[in-house]
Amino acid sequence: MRFVVLLIFIYAPFVSVAQLQGKVVAIADGDTFTMLVDNKQIKIRLHGIDCPEKKQDFGNVAKEYVSGLVFGKVVEVRKMNKDRYGRTVGIATVNGLNVNEALLKAGLAWHYKEYDTNPAWAHLEETARKEKKGLWVQPNAIPPWQFRKRKKVKN
Repeated sequence: MRFVVLLIFIYAPFVSVAQLQGKVVAIADGDTFTMLVDNKQIKIRLHGIDCPEKKQDFGNVAKEYVSGLVFGKVVEVRKMNKDRYGRTVGIATVNGLNVNEALLKAGLAWHYKEYDTNPAWAHLEETARKEKKGLWVQPNAIPPWQFRKRKKVKN
């Protein structure tokens, strides 16, 4: 029994998930917000989803939706990693609601399969598509990663 307890103490730090908790003070767009953690602003990019860009159809709708969920509230973020811009990439929850999943269910985000292989999230997107929720009312919605590439080519 002592050996098991000892193993738990030895390995627990390696299996724990880094958590952040703080008040959301700014919304950049549908999948990015800033939260205050210990008087430090931390930019959060939601893991596994990609919302329309601000200049895309439904970009502002996604931003307003996420703002209604998290702005001014205390949010928990399970850190997954950092992106190339230094933002913390994670899964956000507020009052037990998974924000990443809520955006998928509302039809305001694509499941970003390049960075996440969760079949449940793929199913949430597919269900929203079938039910023509949010951006899926559009017959030919352009994924944000394609929109960004087109924008680069034009510049």
